[in-house]
Amino acid sequence: MTREEKSIAIEDLTAKLAGVNVIYLADTSGLDAETTSNLRRACFKAGIKLEVVKNTLLEKAMEASDTDFGDLPSVLKGNTSMMISDVASAPAKIIKEFRKKGKKPVLKGAYITEDVYIGDENLENLAAIKSRAEVIGEIIGLLQSPAQRVIAALQNQEGKEEGAE
Repeated sequence: MTREEKSIAIEDLTAKLAGVNVIYLADTSGLDAETTSNLRRACFKAGIKLEVVKNTLLEKAMEASDTDFGDLPSVLKGNTSMMISDVASAPAKIIKEFRKKGKKPVLKGAYITEDVYIGDENLENLAAIKSRAEVIGEIIGLLQSPAQRVIAALQNQEGKEEGAE
């Protein structure tokens, strides 16, 4: 790769990192062709962009980025796949699902809305993060619950009064 090609690749990666709130870095080395294809397909269906990246180029792109990735560049060793998503827990759930059948992919680290997670031990916690839609749904459910109880109590009271007549 020439110096100019590297420069273009770094600019391209820097552009991909711009404005992104969810980035996972995983080790996918050793996956056979079928498993890799299945992983790519699962990521595509979940709206996750999966790309194998060169560590040095990604590190330089992170340095050039306006975003502070903290210690995330420290995990850039060996084979690295970058997963970019809009939903914080989606990549973790896919990694978890694939780990039921094997030891890979292994989570190296993640960047989620200014928070950096280093190491595979964070996989369970990351998979449990609720999406914005899930949180909104829970809030709506909590807000509706007292109103539903009041309506049910009024209906029960109305039924009792009619039975007394």
